[in-house]
Amino acid sequence: MFVVQRMLATIPLLIGISMVSFALILAVPGDYVDSWMVRTAAMTGQSSIDLEPQAAILRKAMGLDQPVYVQYWIWVKGIIFHGDFGFSFYYNRPVLEVIGTRLPRSLGIAFVTLIIGQILGALLGIYAALNQYKIGDTIATVFAFLGVVIPKFVLALVALYFLAFVWHSPYIGALNSPEYILQDYWSWGKIWDLLKHVWPVLLISIWAGQAYTLRMMRANLLDVMNAQYVETARAKGISKRRIMLVHAIPNALHPVIMNMGARFDYMIKGELEIAIVLGIPTIGPLILQSIQQRDMLVIAAIFMMVAVIIVIGNMVADLLLALLDPRVRQATLGGGGA
Repeated sequence: MFVVQRMLATIPLLIGISMVSFALILAVPGDYVDSWMVRTAAMTGQSSIDLEPQAAILRKAMGLDQPVYVQYWIWVKGIIFHGDFGFSFYYNRPVLEVIGTRLPRSLGIAFVTLIIGQILGALLGIYAALNQYKIGDTIATVFAFLGVVIPKFVLALVALYFLAFVWHSPYIGALNSPEYILQDYWSWGKIWDLLKHVWPVLLISIWAGQAYTLRMMRANLLDVMNAQYVETARAKGISKRRIMLVHAIPNALHPVIMNMGARFDYMIKGELEIAIVLGIPTIGPLILQSIQQRDMLVIAAIFMMVAVIIVIGNMVADLLLALLDPRVRQATLGGGGA
C-alpha cells in the first residue's frame, strides 16, 4: 500500500514536469530551422530572405508550424502510446538512439558517485561527531566546506589544466582508448581503461557529494547523542559501542537517507558540468550541443528522462526510509494523522 501511494503521487508530478520542460524549451527564441538557416547562410553565402521558402517547407515537415499545445500533445502521445520521444532534427535519428548510449553513462557515473559519496560522507561525519572540536573534526569540516563552496566546473578546469599541460595525459575527451572502443563486452582491461578516463569526474563528484552528507551526518549524530533516550541508555550501563551502533547512528541516518534522492539530482547535475568541461561523451555535452542547435525534442526528452529518474530516486529513498523506520509507513498509511 505504501508503494502504491508513492507511485500514484508521482503521476501528477510527472505530468507537470513534462509540461514545464516542453514550455521552457519552446520559450527560447528561435527553433531548429533558425539554426539551420544560420549554418546554411554561413556555408553558401545566401541571405535569410533567399532561404525563407526552404525554411517554411522544413518547419511544416517537422511540425514546427503547429501551435505549442499541438506540438506538446503529439510529443506526449508518442511517448505514452509508442514509447517514441520524437526525431532529432540535427542528428536525423530517433531521439532514443541519440540519447541511448549517453544517458546510461551519465546515470552510471552519477550512481557510483552517489553511493561512494554518501558512504564516505556518513563515515567522515561519524568520525567528526565522535571527535568534536578535535583536530580530526576540524580537518573533516574544512574538507567538507571546500567541497561545498568550490564550484565543480572550477575543479574540472583545474583538473583539465593538469591533465593536458602538466601530465600530458592521453585520457582526455573519451571514455575508452582506441583499442577498447569497438570491444562490445566488458573485461577487466576495459574497466581499468574506463577508470583511467573518468577518474577526474568520479573524484570531483565524490568530493562535492560527500561534503553535504558529512555536515548533515555530523550535526544529526551530535543531536542524537544528546537526546534523552541516549542518556537513558547510558544510565542503564549500556556500552558506548552498542549505543552508537544500535541507537545513535541508525537514527542519525534517517535524514541522510531521506536526502539521497535530492543528492542524486545533485550528482547528475555535477556530472553534466564536469563532463562538459572535460569533453566526456556523456549527456552533458549532448545537452549543450542540442541547445546550440535548437534540437528541442532531444532537450525535452533528456529533461523528461532525468526528471523521471530523479522522481524514482526520491521514491526509492522514501522506501528505504520506510524500511528503516516503521513510523514512516504508519504515518503514510494512516494519512499522516497523529
